[in-house]
Amino acid sequence: MDSSTSPASPPPAGSSNDAKTWAMFCHLSALAGFIIPFGNIIGPLIVWQIKKAEFPQVDDQGKEALNFQITIILAAIVSALLILVVIGAFLLMAVGIANLVFIIIATIQANKGEMYRYPFNLRLIK
Repeated sequence: MDSSTSPASPPPAGSSNDAKTWAMFCHLSALAGFIIPFGNIIGPLIVWQIKKAEFPQVDDQGKEALNFQITIILAAIVSALLILVVIGAFLLMAVGIANLVFIIIATIQANKGEMYRYPFNLRLIK
């Protein structure tokens, strides 16, 4: 064995694949809201709090997912209030469908390593 060659160095602790996977889970965990009340907030909050210090991408995407789910809850509350004027039922369905579609899009984009931005999002957590 030649002494000039050094052994291969181990991969860095936080690899890019891990960051992409956890960023994807930030968005995907919001689907818990379709099963558990306020799961759409609790899921991304837990993933973000656990991994934000380890991966900057998770910190960014966790805040983005939380902000969007807060926006969705506010839109659902307004829609529920508008049920008294009939249009609220249609708005509530539209909010639910939009939430599902944007979660799927964000999950795919985060898995590709992109910093996804939801189109209609109140940026409350900075």
